[in-house]
Amino acid sequence: MAEAKPSTARRDRGRPQLRPDDETRQIIYEAARHAFAANGYAATSTETVARGAGVSTKTLYRLVPNKAALFEGMVSDRLDRFLSDFNLQVPEDADIEAGLNAALMAYADLGLDPDVVALQRIILQETGQFPALAAAFYNNGIVRTAAALTKWLRLQVKRGLIDLDNPEEAAGILIGMVASAPQRAAIYGGVPLPSRAQLKARVRKCVKLFLHGCEAHARAG
Repeated sequence: MAEAKPSTARRDRGRPQLRPDDETRQIIYEAARHAFAANGYAATSTETVARGAGVSTKTLYRLVPNKAALFEGMVSDRLDRFLSDFNLQVPEDADIEAGLNAALMAYADLGLDPDVVALQRIILQETGQFPALAAAFYNNGIVRTAAALTKWLRLQVKRGLIDLDNPEEAAGILIGMVASAPQRAAIYGGVPLPSRAQLKARVRKCVKLFLHGCEAHARAG
């Protein structure tokens, strides 16, 4: 009697599953994020990132050509996720105060995220030796996040809910109000980042200040 041939399923059982390049790239970016935050840019090697991602250096270089591109891609990927959340959190027809609270809370989550603050520390430490780092963070982070808020503010102007001559300038002011002081305190002073409750309170104050001002009005009579 002829010997039975092993089934296709049995032959394939030991073969490694092929993972899509996009998924592998995401894993590499996540490993790079942790490595850069822990060790700094200069001290992090692509070999370290590859080990952290569980891939070979050959695979890493096939997907990401060099360390500078790895950093830029990691920053861009991180911000893509935050911007996606931002778009989901703010319905276009939201009440202006509630909508602005949601928008600025998203920016507080981004700008005061411990990993983002760690990236800013890296950039400050390494910018003299690697000036492209600052440009990558500015273009992929600061410019893109401000543009997203600018777009939302323009929509509120069209809806007649606010009156702004320069929504782009207003977006920069709002982002600065929410995040700049806590960022500086954390980076330069070693002050802990605000808690969730503190962030919500800060955002509410910024929204009220932006929408209603702080000018004292004389009491009637």
